[in-house]
Amino acid sequence: MAETLEFELVSPEKLLMQRSVEMVVVPGAEGNFAAMRGHAPVISTLRPGVIDVYDKRPEIADRIFVAGGFAEVTANRCTVLAEEAVPLSDLDSGALDQAIRDLAEDVTDAKEATARVAAEKALNVAKAKRAALRR
Repeated sequence: MAETLEFELVSPEKLLMQRSVEMVVVPGAEGNFAAMRGHAPVISTLRPGVIDVYDKRPEIADRIFVAGGFAEVTANRCTVLAEEAVPLSDLDSGALDQAIRDLAEDVTDAKEATARVAAEKALNVAKAKRAALRR
């Protein structure tokens, strides 16, 4: 059996997942990266995307969408601090399509720059969720 890595997924509200895994693939700002036991220490910002959790490769045990955040990897641990995290299976394509339409209107209707930036960020996250469902 392969050596395991301790994986923790934390949202602002609570600890969402804590367990030993063989590997996790994380959507880093510079691209996806895999963390396994013995990984070199690294801290990375995250882009909106999917974390793939492997208890035993090649099967993916869990897929979790994260809206952004940070990941810290050491030789025996991977900790993800996520702005928002939701299991991919909990996402609804129809609801996302409606949210994208609504958020696009919010971007267009925004009178102030701060409101526009917030709406654009929410729109980009909703689009990333929809793209993740299509993979």
